Amino acid sequence: QVQLVESGGGLVQAGGSLRLSCAASGRTFSIYAMGWFRQAPGKERVFVAAISWSAGIPYIADSVKGRFTISRDNAKNTVYLRMNSLKPDDTAVYYCGASSGRATSNYDYWGQGTQVTVSS
Repeated sequence: QVQLVESGGGLVQAGGSLRLSCAASGRTFSIYAMGWFRQAPGKERVFVAAISWSAGIPYIADSVKGRFTISRDNAKNTVYLRMNSLKPDDTAVYYCGASSGRATSNYDYWGQGTQVTVSS
């Protein structure tokens, strides 16, 4: 099992920035990639960004490319999502996930989610 704990969400004005963190514990040696998904009210959970754990290769959704970056600190088993130039459409619950096989889908473990609200 892998446990994931997110932090860093909150309320921010449009154009502002936030950084989300996700700390992993447990069987972290089984992780191939960690990523972030988001779910807005009444919508499906969608991919935002991911990073391969060993090589550090980033994957960024087109909707946030150029505004969001993902990074990881292997020593701390932590992945970060830096979100700049936030828009009201970015408002959602952001979930951290860990995958044992693919970077952008089929995640095995999830955190509890953290709310990001962007006011106009």
